[in-house]
Amino acid sequence: MTAKIINGKEIAEQIRQELRTKIAALKARGITPGLAVVLVGEDPASQSYVRMKGRACEDLGLYSKTIVKPATTSEEELLTIIDSLNADPRINGILVQLPLPKHIDENKIILRIDPDKDVDGFHPINVGKMLIGEPGFLPCTPHGIQEMLMRSGNDPEGKHVVVVGRSNIVGKPVAAILVQKAKGANATVTIAHSRTRDLGSITRTGDIMVAAIGSPEFIKADMIKEGAVIIDVGSNRVSDPSAKRGYRWTGDVDFEAVKEKASAITPVPGGVGPMTIVMLMSNTVLSASRAHRQDI
Repeated sequence: MTAKIINGKEIAEQIRQELRTKIAALKARGITPGLAVVLVGEDPASQSYVRMKGRACEDLGLYSKTIVKPATTSEEELLTIIDSLNADPRINGILVQLPLPKHIDENKIILRIDPDKDVDGFHPINVGKMLIGEPGFLPCTPHGIQEMLMRSGNDPEGKHVVVVGRSNIVGKPVAAILVQKAKGANATVTIAHSRTRDLGSITRTGDIMVAAIGSPEFIKADMIKEGAVIIDVGSNRVSDPSAKRGYRWTGDVDFEAVKEKASAITPVPGGVGPMTIVMLMSNTVLSASRAHRQDI
């Protein structure tokens, strides 16, 4: 068996086309969804993410505002910036790029963002709504994973999903989303992690595995069930002298070995990554429609 590739770029493009229709409908009513991204410091990965988000906004015709501040920016100044964005009617979504410099309390920053503009889905109010199944903003990567499963014909309903990883950004929220009594969910979910005893005995029971442990090629072929669907959230830069740049990107799954045993698998790059950006755009459009009480 060679696994079917779940192509995140293609699925993200499907969603972008759907968003174009919604954005056109909003613009016809004089509404242009707006996203503000705040970057503090000069982390190269964060700079790259911010550029990609800006390009995505431009491609879809969204209003985009990027605020770049030095790493020496005070917590108080950052809070003042967020207050101004909360009050700006042109801005429907606010994203503060993480991680922040160590002298800034990330939790305090997240709490300051208006929950109605929290398109990252990190505010405790939106986390709570996600957990109890109320409408809010779902975090982008976990929601993107749900969309990938559904659009690739791998509905999680009734399946056993094993999530390897318990971060607040991916592991916990994807488990909360897939366990809901709702379309695209209704799964039986197990969360495993670095402290799980005999991890392989758990992962081999999963009809679907979401690997988000942050360790390159950690998941081996003997750790998955024959015919399982594998969603690899990992994005790890590893040295590779044979590569042009001296490094390559790999996931948390040993792709070459696992694809011979799985029924479907996401690649790295080109899998979950493109979904995260497009779900951010989707949340921004949703926020605009809610702010103006428009049903699109």
